[in-house]
Amino acid sequence: MTTQGQRGAATRRDASTFACPENFINRDLSWLAFNRRVLDLAMDQGVPLLERVRFLMISASNLDEFFMKRMALLRRRLASGLDLRSSDGMTVRERLERCREAVAAMFKVQEECWDELHPALAHEGIRIERYDALPEHERQSLDAWFDANAFPIMTPLAVDPGHRFPFISNLSENLGVLLVDPETEEQSFARLKIPDVLPRLVQLEDGGDHPRGVRLVPLDQVIEANLRDVFPGMRIMAVLPFRVTRSVVVEQDEDDIEDLLEHVEAELQLRRFAEPVRLEVGPSPSVPILELLMEELQLDTDALYAHGGLLEYADLQAVVDLDRPELKHDVWRPVVPERLRDTEKDLFAVIRERDVFVHHPYDSFSASVERFIAAAAHDPNVLAIKQTLYRTSRESPFVEHLIHAAQEGKQVACLVELRARFDEDKNVRFARQLEKHGVHVAYGLVGLKTHCKASLVVRREGDGLRCYTHLGTGNYHPGTAQLYTDCGLLTSDPEITTDVVNLFNHLTGRSRTRDYRQLLVAPDSMRERFIEHIDREIELAQSGGQGRVIAKMNALEDEPIILKLYEASCAGVQIDLIVRGFCTLRPGVPGVSENIRVRSIVGRFLEHSRIFYFGNGADRLVDGVWYIGSGDWMGRNLGLRVESATPVHDRVARAHLERIFEVCLRDSYRAWVLGASSAYERLYAPADAEPDSPEKLGTFLALCREAQA
Repeated sequence: MTTQGQRGAATRRDASTFACPENFINRDLSWLAFNRRVLDLAMDQGVPLLERVRFLMISASNLDEFFMKRMALLRRRLASGLDLRSSDGMTVRERLERCREAVAAMFKVQEECWDELHPALAHEGIRIERYDALPEHERQSLDAWFDANAFPIMTPLAVDPGHRFPFISNLSENLGVLLVDPETEEQSFARLKIPDVLPRLVQLEDGGDHPRGVRLVPLDQVIEANLRDVFPGMRIMAVLPFRVTRSVVVEQDEDDIEDLLEHVEAELQLRRFAEPVRLEVGPSPSVPILELLMEELQLDTDALYAHGGLLEYADLQAVVDLDRPELKHDVWRPVVPERLRDTEKDLFAVIRERDVFVHHPYDSFSASVERFIAAAAHDPNVLAIKQTLYRTSRESPFVEHLIHAAQEGKQVACLVELRARFDEDKNVRFARQLEKHGVHVAYGLVGLKTHCKASLVVRREGDGLRCYTHLGTGNYHPGTAQLYTDCGLLTSDPEITTDVVNLFNHLTGRSRTRDYRQLLVAPDSMRERFIEHIDREIELAQSGGQGRVIAKMNALEDEPIILKLYEASCAGVQIDLIVRGFCTLRPGVPGVSENIRVRSIVGRFLEHSRIFYFGNGADRLVDGVWYIGSGDWMGRNLGLRVESATPVHDRVARAHLERIFEVCLRDSYRAWVLGASSAYERLYAPADAEPDSPEKLGTFLALCREAQA
């Protein structure tokens, strides 16, 4: 009889032999497939109506970011002549063509989705009306509203020999207007930006016959109907609503950076004027206006997207914000973990007793992580607080607590990552604010983003000092902590806290520490330590044991890790990967990845936690090796960022992590399985599934119920 280990030993090959294009899925196409799964929630009639609208908005916002980052990068590489092949074998030109096809298909699905949602909203009394279909008295009312609220801030910009083509800001909504002077018959063009300060949907006084009805008219239609007031005496020949997307990829030589704060401020200024990468218009655009826009923006036809549906789905935010709880998910109120419910008890004593594991948003972020920093800021025995900030809210309680601690004479240091994409401007302001109040602010390491989520508290206790730390998988952001699933560990374990002390010294000083006893830290050792753990599972499988790897993350594309997973699969290691977003590993390929299963869970909360498990020969999952961390298995996280992952030693915390995996791997309600063809197949609960099982409830509702229980 052949054992699993013997079968693994017979088929094991060196990892490099798996580096064939057919063994990889294209990153960008995989990301678009993820966004299609988001859009599927907007199409799902089992999702509450206003939540469907929200998912439609999210899918559109995701596409904006995809163009600003990925399509911009591909276009730049192609323009520079770097038409290189990626791991999947595609050239840059091929990737651009395939992405354009996928995006065009997605626009059609969004249009179909809106065509379905529009009448469904009307059925619930939420009517989005067309201006030209309104009775005369309501049009007059809107015209009066325009005169009083919009006309004074309209800024028409003409294009003629005396006026150059205006700058079109990123993601702004605009009207292109073709005008004719009735006296000279001379044609001219003008651009009118729809002001950001005005509501995108104007509410009518009459809400209709629904008891909670509301009737709304798109702002651009109100403006278009009143263009004669904006261009008096001119004849309006054509109007074209349009939207421009610009790149956020700004390349600068980091070797020349002397002041990172000034560098980021300069980069933000440059980004405002970055090259356009997409022009969006409606399905039947005015040809003369379109040709002028394409010429002035220096765009080719590949950058033009003429599509139906809404030009800007973010305009629907006013609909999502309506007070209609019956059309939304039930409000989830995070539960305070049992050990933290006694607010009179010293939090540091609780942590000394045993590590505290938290799983947000099921567990309260404010009652755990915020309380940890607040307690440290106000405790007279605390001597120092150190924290990393990658993203946080505009009115961040963490900034407030750090400032208070500094004013109380504590040693306070904060690592602010100025280059957190799309939050650079906010983080610059936080950095200035913290410095102003005496906090020692560092900006990370040139060439590396600081993405780890760590806080350190140094406290005087007895005759010495004791350190406490929080290490998490998500940002110190109270807002996203209500929407993203993340894990965190509060511990006073001296080996872990010593590593965190060394990590902060590395971030704020000139330390070259690589000898971390417990933490996995990128870019120093995280990848190689993960590979060592996988190698250990390969050895176990070869010797007749049970090799086991389970990992949960946002994205997977690091080639050395993928090749090692292929090697492990061929050795007989059983591998389950829970990857919410894009995944370039191709599972289920005979002789390569037949022991690897990949699933994606997309639903009410955004799966953001990174959890890693290695069996290490244990008979029970709870006895294996567990880590939670800040970084995905991506090249940028493992090689170009400062990331950390902490081991989880506490058995109660491990049992909680084991349950998270069990629920995710049983989910047949919001889960998709990736096949060898690179297509995702949605799972459905079996007919005989128990009503309160993860198969039937899905990950989110199952874990919500368990938290409440």
